[in-house]
Amino acid sequence: MPNEDPGIMFDSGDPYERPAFTLGIEEEYMVLDPVTYNLKSHVSLELLSQGQLLLHEHIKPEMHGSMLEIGTSICNNTAEARFEVTKIRSIVAHLAKKNGLLIGASSTHPFARWEEQEIYPDDRYQILIEDMQLLARSLLIFGMHIHIGIANREVQIQLMNEMRYFMPHILAISTNSPFWEGIDTGLKSYRSKIFERFPRTALPDLFSGWGEYSSYVDLLVKTGSIDNAKKIWWDIRPHPFFPTLEVRICDLPMRIDETIAIAALCQAVAAKLYSLYEKNLSFRDYRRSLLMENKWRAVRYGLDGKLIDWGRQREMPARALIQELLEFVDDVVDDLGSRKDLEYIYEIMEMGSGADRQLKVFKETGSVLEVTKYIHKETNSGLFEDVTPFLKDVSSPSDATLAEKLTSLKSGLAPE
Repeated sequence: MPNEDPGIMFDSGDPYERPAFTLGIEEEYMVLDPVTYNLKSHVSLELLSQGQLLLHEHIKPEMHGSMLEIGTSICNNTAEARFEVTKIRSIVAHLAKKNGLLIGASSTHPFARWEEQEIYPDDRYQILIEDMQLLARSLLIFGMHIHIGIANREVQIQLMNEMRYFMPHILAISTNSPFWEGIDTGLKSYRSKIFERFPRTALPDLFSGWGEYSSYVDLLVKTGSIDNAKKIWWDIRPHPFFPTLEVRICDLPMRIDETIAIAALCQAVAAKLYSLYEKNLSFRDYRRSLLMENKWRAVRYGLDGKLIDWGRQREMPARALIQELLEFVDDVVDDLGSRKDLEYIYEIMEMGSGADRQLKVFKETGSVLEVTKYIHKETNSGLFEDVTPFLKDVSSPSDATLAEKLTSLKSGLAPE
């Protein structure tokens, strides 16, 4: 992105200084009617204003009025991230209940129709709809973004290049969107295909360094394609305003345990690849066209399919390659303090991803309504029963967050 862009609010840092590998997690929740379990808009209710009063920058509206996005503070490790996500999700569930609503965590609603959804009354969303037309209105999907603290821009690009290889593996673990408007789509991550209808999505190309990436962004701005780098929505990207590498490929898991385990894996992959980088070693880079073959397999089959090991040039069960990935990062997880959280990946592989479990409920009941009830139940698993200790334990928005929000509003920000 252009060096003079005022949105860059940090020093790129020493390339030889080890990254912090901090974590930040964003989740987008469905707002549900407690009787019908259909999506219900919060626009005319007090849910959002109450949430913003308590959580400040940790909660904000999305384009559809039946969606809420939450975000943690900067977390030093997965234990802090678990506490933050649990606290914020618990508060949002509490406020929803006070307003006669429920929340759910899934990347698509099993039977809601996008045509019936209210659009949140904000100029930036009207700009988006004018630009993207039906693609924007039908974007009724819910995601999870994981920010990994890596300040140096050259290191971000190097790790982004190499982490692309593992994005399909991570997607397979997180898959949680098998239904669309009451139909079993046959895909484990239908959200992925909905979002790929937008421009500048899916996996990025290889970049030789920050300079080449900046030139790419400059060219898009110069030609009127975008007005800032936030409109590059790749599955993994350097965040344009914060010192993080952002993993965006995941479906939104139902359980907090799943969210933290997947965040721990993303953090561990980045730390492992950096440990190679420190030794002037690197993981082999592959062309985007090859990696997209694996992404499709993850979208279609999730954990039950086969991914291609491009080094061996043969198919292997997804679970076997994920097992190899866990072994690959094993030597960095103790330093990160994430072993216990990361080991939940094994439980996901045993019980199935969210998509597998949704489909199991549907097979047993034949009802997408029962699937939605199951999603709500799983979303509330592990929440704090009493949130009153936290209702005063909230912080004011940081200067960086306020500046980022101002930049977003000025630029007519599209889905982040």
